[in-house]
Amino acid sequence: MNKIASFTVDHLRLEPGVYVSRVDQDPVTKCVVTTFDLRLTAPNREPVMDTDAVHAIEHLGATFLRNDPQWSERVVYFGPMGCRTGFYLLLFGEYQAADVADLVRRMFEFIRDFEGEIPGARPADCGNWHDSSLPGAQWWARRYLEQTLYHLDQAHTTYPVA
Repeated sequence: MNKIASFTVDHLRLEPGVYVSRVDQDPVTKCVVTTFDLRLTAPNREPVMDTDAVHAIEHLGATFLRNDPQWSERVVYFGPMGCRTGFYLLLFGEYQAADVADLVRRMFEFIRDFEGEIPGARPADCGNWHDSSLPGAQWWARRYLEQTLYHLDQAHTTYPVA
């Protein structure tokens, strides 16, 4: 069996950042989709995010993206990585990290500053509505902004070479 692309990234040297994971053309629709790796923690060297914070970030991030006037129609998917070190953002079209840096910053500022009830965090709207932490999501958003997104450079937008 072939190793999938995300398992070929050197997770021992990967730092938080915004990376292009891959650019694919769907063989049926011919649509091009860019997958971004929004890495919030240094894998295997920092603690992973708690599931309640991840869940809140997922709801808030998806809400923000689906309502952004410039990007909403290009959003394919936003959701967590199983390892709980970051999120995947899939967009129709071919992009580089610099193309989405402002979008990602604005999304995490939205999460950091959000007040009120988390969208979709009700039993009728979500299959695990009670596993959600706004304070946890805001802590991770603030950390990602201050330690990574406000200082995004090439070292944090280019995967380390093995």
